[in-house]
Amino acid sequence: MLDKLLIGSHVAMNRPKYFLGSVEEALSYGATTFMFYTGAPQNSFRVPLEQCKIDEGRALMKEKGMDETKIIVHAPYIINLASAKEETFEMSVRVLTNELIRTAAFGAKTLVLHPGSHVGAGLDFGIERIAKGLDLALDAVDNDVTIALETMAGKGSEVGSRFEELAEIIKRSKHQERLGVCLDTCHMSDSGYDISSIDALMEEFDRIIGVERIKCLHINDSKNMRGARKDRHANIGYGEIGYDILNKYVHYELFKDVSKILETPYIDDLAPYKQEISMFKNGYVEHWMDEFKK
Repeated sequence: MLDKLLIGSHVAMNRPKYFLGSVEEALSYGATTFMFYTGAPQNSFRVPLEQCKIDEGRALMKEKGMDETKIIVHAPYIINLASAKEETFEMSVRVLTNELIRTAAFGAKTLVLHPGSHVGAGLDFGIERIAKGLDLALDAVDNDVTIALETMAGKGSEVGSRFEELAEIIKRSKHQERLGVCLDTCHMSDSGYDISSIDALMEEFDRIIGVERIKCLHINDSKNMRGARKDRHANIGYGEIGYDILNKYVHYELFKDVSKILETPYIDDLAPYKQEISMFKNGYVEHWMDEFKK
């Protein structure tokens, strides 16, 4: 059986093994959960579910003791519910609706979504537009998948870099019970939050949104100083946040049953996740990247 720490990484879902290959990749890293896209993140093309080897993947998870309800699906980046362009908005609702259906087919319960960018239309417009788009998609799909709105770095006209913005989106939705939040450590730091004080930050989050809405964590170091609003992930211990702070999030009691997902950069085209997951389980290894490159 797998150990109890719920930690994993982004994994691929490529032919020929598709979802079975995703599960195998996650297990090869020593992960107990994982996150994946149900197709390419840059477009809406999706392989039919019957070709995705879902049954084989779910069987392997069951055999290895991996809880399928804790795996995470990430919605494609092309979705922008905050867009003032009607064509973009309608496409975004259509793609999100399809992703809700696909997420449930894999046994997952959480779909992470970037809220969107208002592109000059204004923050309030963007918030209202996102709430409308979420409602249209959730109206169309009656399942138990939660949409987890991701905390954003505040780059450009992104909506969701402040807890208050996410709270307002949730407040304006008629499907509040189906909405949650994904905390991204890099994004929160880049947007200006002091993530080193985890207790204080969670008290603030609880007051504004409610900690019960936290459905997923993205554990990423940052190449930027706090407040840079740039969104550039770094490998664990090689950024401005550092291992010690990130380790607090991984082992924080409040997040015991919440999936922690690494989205750190590949190193020389190789995934670093086995080494990074191991460090969160066993302790930090200084200069681990030098050994990894050998």
